[in-house]
Amino acid sequence: MSQHIYIFSPSGAVRDKAAFKRGLKRLETLGHQVEVDESALASHLRFAGDDDTRLAAIHRAAASGADVAMISRGGYGLTRLLGRIRYKLVAKAIDKGTRFVGMSDFTAFQCAVLAQTGHTTWAGPSLCEGFGVGGPSAPGQGPDDIMEACFDDMLCGQGEGSGWRQNLEPAKAASNLGPDRAIKQGVSSDFHIKNALLWGGNLSVLCSLVGTPYCPAIQVGVLFLEDIAEHPYRIERMLTQLLNAGILAKQKAVVLGQFTDYKLNSHDKGFKLQSVVDWLRTQIKIPVLTNLPFGHVQTKVLLPVGARVDLVVQGRDALLLWGDETE
Repeated sequence: MSQHIYIFSPSGAVRDKAAFKRGLKRLETLGHQVEVDESALASHLRFAGDDDTRLAAIHRAAASGADVAMISRGGYGLTRLLGRIRYKLVAKAIDKGTRFVGMSDFTAFQCAVLAQTGHTTWAGPSLCEGFGVGGPSAPGQGPDDIMEACFDDMLCGQGEGSGWRQNLEPAKAASNLGPDRAIKQGVSSDFHIKNALLWGGNLSVLCSLVGTPYCPAIQVGVLFLEDIAEHPYRIERMLTQLLNAGILAKQKAVVLGQFTDYKLNSHDKGFKLQSVVDWLRTQIKIPVLTNLPFGHVQTKVLLPVGARVDLVVQGRDALLLWGDETE
């Protein structure tokens, strides 16, 4: 199904022009009509143009009438703009069918839209890292098949959920879920959470929103998280912030995606990402799931930020279901 896709740059400057061009070509090869915002390749310091330029790009994307408004890349810059975004314009665009898609720094926009309007956006690929992979540095590599299939499902309105298998973990002697929910190999026993609100994204960006009007006040939520180049102790520190802010206590489950590109060192003495997961499970009395295929990795699903979902777990197998909630 051919779709009108609008590419804009609300965060970091596009340095890899080849990836940008490959991404455009790939979307066109898939049969889509691609429109590129006039400032998509702008550059100011580390940003894709100054604040006014990037703000105008967001508003042009909202006014474009496109089926999909996709960011070119993440980076940093959206938190500078949150107080000036015309959220009614964004909400109107979503009501008319525009699906805003992105991840990483785009978490700031997605959380702000949810907090200010209650509307749903999509956590998914950006142009360069999702559709622009390959080239001389990665010969023979192209966009991930699973990611493209999930993107196509979103375009067609056929996506009803996403399933995955959690990490196999060492057995734990005790459970933080109560005696009726024993943990087997680090994974909670079978359960079904109904009608919770799916939200989250990049952990670092989300933490930067705590205490602001742009952090959604979710009372019954499934919170998904990912990050890149953050040492496990920093991940734990950010989770502690969400814990102490009372955010984790209001969730029905925490779903950990992919945490990539960090480096352990001799000082850690065995402290690793699994240590953080183990610690988190002692702090909250809700399921902590692992290995969601989402983050700064090629194989990732698309997730509707702000949709009502069911979360079904059977052993290591997990399934998020949203169905018509994204329509």
